[in-house]
Amino acid sequence: MIKNKNTVLKNADYEKGRGAQFNPSNPFESSVHEHWYEDGILPDQISKTKYIEVEPKTIVNKVESPDVPFKYSMNPYQGCEHGCMYCYARNSHAYWGYSIGADFESRIMVKRNAVELLEKKLSSSRWQASPIMLSGNTDCYQPAEHRYRITRELLKVFLKYKHPVGIITKNSMILRDLDILKSLNKLNLVRVAVSITSLDERLRQILEPKTASANARIRTVKTLSDHGIPVSVMMAPIIPSLNSQEILEMCRRCAEAGARDINPIILRLNGQLKELFEDWLRKNYPLRANKILKHQAEAHGGQHNDNRFGKRMRGEGEFVEQIHHLFKLGKKRYFKSQKYEAMSTEHHIKKVEEQLSLF
Repeated sequence: MIKNKNTVLKNADYEKGRGAQFNPSNPFESSVHEHWYEDGILPDQISKTKYIEVEPKTIVNKVESPDVPFKYSMNPYQGCEHGCMYCYARNSHAYWGYSIGADFESRIMVKRNAVELLEKKLSSSRWQASPIMLSGNTDCYQPAEHRYRITRELLKVFLKYKHPVGIITKNSMILRDLDILKSLNKLNLVRVAVSITSLDERLRQILEPKTASANARIRTVKTLSDHGIPVSVMMAPIIPSLNSQEILEMCRRCAEAGARDINPIILRLNGQLKELFEDWLRKNYPLRANKILKHQAEAHGGQHNDNRFGKRMRGEGEFVEQIHHLFKLGKKRYFKSQKYEAMSTEHHIKKVEEQLSLF
């Protein structure tokens, strides 16, 4: 019998297909629940993914961060089955009464009325067209999209109203919607960023277990580029002493696939992420854990958590400057000098309702 303040997924065996191996307590809850399980194994109804259908009142969010190039974002799903261990969006799951650990990967909220809400927003006479990012928090092409297809329907709405949209994803499922993306691109209404963390498949499998492989993502970049769709790559996050040695090779592979640009984000462990990431790190890289955590903190002024605008994603310090220098070198060596044309807002169509006659 095992008693633990946190909900342990396995005692000795590692839960494959999941990033988080336990549920940290929710900081917004006044009480802490303790669980007892034979052999430390969670029952199926807890460990298996559950989709929870919800109907929010709004879907388009205004982005306040100056570090993000979009003014608006939207997320058709809350929680993400990809299970990326470093994901900053994990902390938002606590606001809904769940844990940022296993719950984030297995309790997925599906916004069933997202399409209706987006159409209402884009057709409003008060709405001024501005690029909207899919997604600002969780991946819009996560496994739930296979079942619900909300992202595809949202793209149809963007095309219907000729409204610009940006997409960021780790999943090659985006190619399913190539027909819509090509139509959007004819009017300069779409940009895609593919996030690739590592070319090491073993690392990818345990760091972000339900994402597409790096090779699949690079093929995705090539396919999008071959069809003329502007696509860039985010190497995110850079984890010092874990994937930071891959920078030049990543630049080469992505440039050869047709990416127009590549940019890094330095790992930061905000909120409860430090507890969760350290647990993962010590289980998978026990001999390197202290070194990685030390370098990660040094990249943010000695703190694992960094909320400073302008520095939280870029990092600071000698080690970080070396990383950015490698990216400059990689871009100079492998990438052509290409400037992104701003997405068009001039084609936006509004559904204008006629005023009722008085007679």
